[in-house]
Amino acid sequence: MTGPTDLPTLPDARYSGLLDAARELQDRTVELRRALHRRPEQGLQLPETQQTIRAALADLPLEFTAGRATTSLTAVLRGARPGPAVLLRGDMDALPLHEDTGLEFSSDVADSMHACGHDLHVAMLASAARLLASRVESLAGSVVFMFQPGEEGHHGARFMIHEGVLDAAGPRASRAFGLHVMANTPSGRLQVRGGTIMASADTFHVDVIGRGGHGSAPQEAIDPVPAAAAMVGALQTMVTRRIGVFDPAVISVTRIAAGTTTNIIPETAVLEGTIRTLSETTRAVIREELPRVCESVGAAHGCRVLADIEPGYPPTVNDHALAQDVLALGQTVLGAANVEAIPHPIMGAEDFSYVLQRIPGAFAFLGACPPDLVPSEAPANHSNRVIFDEAAMPAGVAMYAAFALDALGR
Repeated sequence: MTGPTDLPTLPDARYSGLLDAARELQDRTVELRRALHRRPEQGLQLPETQQTIRAALADLPLEFTAGRATTSLTAVLRGARPGPAVLLRGDMDALPLHEDTGLEFSSDVADSMHACGHDLHVAMLASAARLLASRVESLAGSVVFMFQPGEEGHHGARFMIHEGVLDAAGPRASRAFGLHVMANTPSGRLQVRGGTIMASADTFHVDVIGRGGHGSAPQEAIDPVPAAAAMVGALQTMVTRRIGVFDPAVISVTRIAAGTTTNIIPETAVLEGTIRTLSETTRAVIREELPRVCESVGAAHGCRVLADIEPGYPPTVNDHALAQDVLALGQTVLGAANVEAIPHPIMGAEDFSYVLQRIPGAFAFLGACPPDLVPSEAPANHSNRVIFDEAAMPAGVAMYAAFALDALGR
């Protein structure tokens, strides 16, 4: 006698109760998040932040390694049985902003604020470490918790890679996962996509050198101002005529400086701005074309041009298969209504890209818009008024843990 063949798939026991377990840790998660929010630190040296995280995890069976060049912190959880390693990352630095949220736990540090949600990232990762430690008997392998300073333009991930974070467990991590909260996305919604999910971010500086003179006699000078102005338009034309529409780029001139008063033609003008691309191919084209365009425009005006491009973060590129795994895990753990595959990358940048250049992994967004705000109108990440919904944090804790259990759980 045969049984039915149309039975529904049973839920994977590895993820049973995971979100509920994360909710049970919410008081701890909130406490750590608020402690970090009150005492933000910027850049690569975050000694108080490092100490706070280590104290919060001191009772867990973790192997800690502090950074040498920075105040990074790596923690390794060994499973009950041998196996591969998986890396989970949370960035921990703040921004140079004066906080104007009015929160009871607002920043106590002048001109420093956790305006991008890194305090939530750290708190979620710490609670994920606690959750996974409670399930260590089901782990075949190791989990590397990467608490990273200097994400906001300081290349902190690269420092940690140089100091061995990818190999902290012994074998190199076989996969990696990172999360970023978003203030303009409904709270608790997980978003991910395969392939490029965030852009590269390079900066450019252009000196336009002419010959100064009296404002009443431009024919006796070589005016760098109209040359600089012409470059702004020429760079936009370059993007639309040299870059394919299916692999786009953004060039924004964000600063123009020249002159000291109204009746003097200055000797120099300066252009500065940002370059965003979604592939290394287009990034290379821009790096070649931008100086050429500026030099050619300058030559047409009789000016000498010095153009420099400072490399920033590369594109953040998700492994297609692991991005699909994250979608499936999200549907299992959070429910299908709280998960979506986003169709397009965003043009912001992330230094988790350095990790994903070396090992396969996925980077995802987690909505944290407060329920009393309209997502499209809420103050955005990097605003001095941004507020993140702490009720979204159990979803992040559960997803960090689910990613590790997917790789190591038995």
